Amino acid sequence: MSRVGFIGLGIMGAPMAQHLLNGGHKLYLHDIKNPPFPLIEAGATVCTSAAEVAARADIIIVMVPDTPHVETALFGEEGVAKGLRPNTIVVDMSSISPIETKKFAKKINALGCEYLDAPVSGGEVGAKAGSLTIMVGGSQEAFDIVKPLFELMGKNITLVGGNGDGQTTKVANQIIVALNIQAVAEALLFASKAGADPAKVREALMGGFANSRILEVHGERMVKRTFNPGFRIELHQKDLNLALQGAKAMGVSLPNTAMAQELMNACAANGLGGMDHSALCRAIELMSNHQIAEA
Repeated sequence: MSRVGFIGLGIMGAPMAQHLLNGGHKLYLHDIKNPPFPLIEAGATVCTSAAEVAARADIIIVMVPDTPHVETALFGEEGVAKGLRPNTIVVDMSSISPIETKKFAKKINALGCEYLDAPVSGGEVGAKAGSLTIMVGGSQEAFDIVKPLFELMGKNITLVGGNGDGQTTKVANQIIVALNIQAVAEALLFASKAGADPAKVREALMGGFANSRILEVHGERMVKRTFNPGFRIELHQKDLNLALQGAKAMGVSLPNTAMAQELMNACAANGLGGMDHSALCRAIELMSNHQIAEA
């Protein structure tokens, strides 16, 4: 049994923390809102600050929305760094800037502690099922210690390289996911406008080379108009912005990523930023004056 701290208990964090509790670990929680009651009822301890979590746990997991939130959780007035003890392992499972991640890791290392960046893919469904893909950057030694915890939360767990490499992998993941969502949306809209049944078209395509997890899950969302968030457009906007910022800094071109970001921006401008990223299809539908399917 490990003493594990968990900071950030939203759509993703709460089910991830539940898996750790179910695995028999002692859990110390902190969130800017009240932690979900089922976690407390199951035996987790609520802490008043991230610093208190750090003082009580040997492994600290952070799962918050964006780079500034991670920085505050780690280095704010009552952040992790204030309560950190030597030889503690800090694990950031948020999706944030690879550049800033390297800076955060150096600061944590300077305090005599290990740092892993371990962003995830799989959304709310994967978090609840314990089937997340986890992409890790950091030392082999720290990875080996934390891996049993990762195995409670995910299935495909890979140590990619050093600090920052996990976040770089997640940005690459988000590029692929966004472009696949765009492709599925365009294909289903084309079929629908041509008079074909988009549900039947999707079913047919799932038996061929065009099949993908995006077509399976998000194609169904587009057809059934179920855009309740598993992963919000506004968060995918953030991830694509990281991709485009990194591309600019490295002098590389990501033209289709830029197009996907503009479609996300159009959705957000129309009040859809809180919807699931499969609602990217709404931007294409608005431009085409045609919906893939009726609500």
